[in-house]
Amino acid sequence: MCGIVGVHGFAATARDERAHLQRMRDTMVHRGPDDAGIWQAADRSVALAHRRLSIVDLSAAGRQPISNEDGSVWLTFNGEIYNHAGLREPLIAAGHTFRSRCDAEAIVHGYEEHGPAVVDALDGMFAFGLWDAGARRLLLARDRLGKKPLYYVEVGGRLLFASEIKALLAHPDVGRDLDPVALDLYLTFGNVPAPRTLFAGIRKLPPAHVLTCTRERGIEVRRYWSPLDAETFGRPVPDDEAADHTLTLLRRAVHKRMMSDVPVGALLSGGIDSSANVALMTELLGRPLRTFSVGFTGFGPGENFHDLPYARRVAAAFGCEHHEIAISAEECRAHVPELATQLDEPIGDPACLPMHFAARAARAGGVTVVLVGEGSDEVFGGYDALVHLLDTTVPRFESVRRLPRIVRRGLHGLARLLGAPAGRIDVLRRAARDEPLYWGLDVAFWDTEKAALLAHDRPSGGAADVVRGFYRELAARRPSADRLQQVSWVELCNRLPELLLMRVDKLTMAHSLEARAPFLDADLVSYALGLPSAHKIRGRITKYVLRRAVRGVVPRAVLERPKQGFRVPLPEWLRGELSGWARHQLRDAAIHRRGLFRRAELDRMWEQHVAGAYDHSFDLWCLLNLFAWYERWIEGSP
Repeated sequence: MCGIVGVHGFAATARDERAHLQRMRDTMVHRGPDDAGIWQAADRSVALAHRRLSIVDLSAAGRQPISNEDGSVWLTFNGEIYNHAGLREPLIAAGHTFRSRCDAEAIVHGYEEHGPAVVDALDGMFAFGLWDAGARRLLLARDRLGKKPLYYVEVGGRLLFASEIKALLAHPDVGRDLDPVALDLYLTFGNVPAPRTLFAGIRKLPPAHVLTCTRERGIEVRRYWSPLDAETFGRPVPDDEAADHTLTLLRRAVHKRMMSDVPVGALLSGGIDSSANVALMTELLGRPLRTFSVGFTGFGPGENFHDLPYARRVAAAFGCEHHEIAISAEECRAHVPELATQLDEPIGDPACLPMHFAARAARAGGVTVVLVGEGSDEVFGGYDALVHLLDTTVPRFESVRRLPRIVRRGLHGLARLLGAPAGRIDVLRRAARDEPLYWGLDVAFWDTEKAALLAHDRPSGGAADVVRGFYRELAARRPSADRLQQVSWVELCNRLPELLLMRVDKLTMAHSLEARAPFLDADLVSYALGLPSAHKIRGRITKYVLRRAVRGVVPRAVLERPKQGFRVPLPEWLRGELSGWARHQLRDAAIHRRGLFRRAELDRMWEQHVAGAYDHSFDLWCLLNLFAWYERWIEGSP
């Protein structure tokens, strides 16, 4: 796993960019502490740089940027290509010469054979920049599910790209300011959906997309893959067959992700997903697996904030070398400024806190690679809230949508007049305006709530437009998708890549640790997404097919354990130990100098939360992270 940067003056006068590139590259030493390199074309039209975390082929032969035999193709690459060994044989047969065992070379020579279509053959997680001197073309690519981030900005006829935003900000031509449209999106989703970021002008390449840049055509972006295109999508299949095939794909996905020349471990919560990882990894190892778990001081297992007792039982069942840490409210509070630096743009997910401490513990515990359970809930229907949503909320919403528009508008107006709860008012608002019901699992502020919170008119191009885009693509590719497939698709489009996976990437790489997610193997995602809903939610049982698949692989107690998730005792902390700090941060933040928020509304939310009248902890955490981000990146020093 690595950090990559590059500059291409596709519509600008050529100049020496090496000093700028080195400064950009070295903001990401944490992504690649083992080695570094820079290459610039003789005509200075393009320059690439790289920081290396050595995982496969630890020798100097794996140094990047790396080129083909005659230097006409150059690559800077971040990620792992699990099928690189299988790609080598036909490339060698075609006359290509490999100088290392690194997977990056398979991309270089694969590009020589197939051009930009090389991405279709890559099985793994990746982000890369590739320069083709013959075609005078820069190619950027991001993996299918968005496990690796890739940011870019066009300024003065130059395209700059990097693994992290902080690297782009280190270039003297790149300014920094808040994007008002992105702010509106962040307040809805707790993250900023691609292609925007919270920084004006800086973009992120969406998952499963490639960007090409040439002098003649400028910057072009296109999708190269979709799980909706799987031939098995929606096809009926018997329960046993679905479970057997799911286990086959999961076992294959774990096996691929054991590829490493450095120690591999696992983050373990004791739930189905991480326990399945540990079970299948143990099958492949001839020694105890190192596992790492996080808990919180001051809370017992009965208070639903502790993974440690469950993880401990799983680790014992599989003979793991188990490590535990318990973190306090004060430790989490002290980490918030560092969190703003590590993430580059805020992520309104309290689980960022345990992820940081788990990653730090794993690196200190002697591993360089960990397997994580992200993605399972999104593709297998693992959230308990989905049961109520699909059985009750969606049918009611659809019945309201069938009413004449004037009646829908009247119901919305009446709900506002009677002071109904904000969530109910917004459901009726969406029905009145023919907007989709489901926008994502963790919505912080609905449009009705944002209208009360923000002190200015909201910009056009808001969250409803983003979500409509997701549904348009789904309708074009799979018009018969059932309700759960629709929900999963929305999650795969935004919350998974730009919140969950961004959290995993940034907070593991901050500690020079590589995270791999077997449940987000492209073949497994395509198959699971395409399974009809009855295979995933049956009655009140979530992840039904996965539970059948791993029966006999993980302990029965794990299968019967209620879902807990990566929870944080934030509601209690904000009413107790962190109350004074949070109140000060909300009232006196530097962002208030811009007059963006109504302080009376902030006070109302705070008072409701402290009094226990309403749990605003997620909303408040989104704001606390936003305010810390603004102070670090907009008000702070470069």
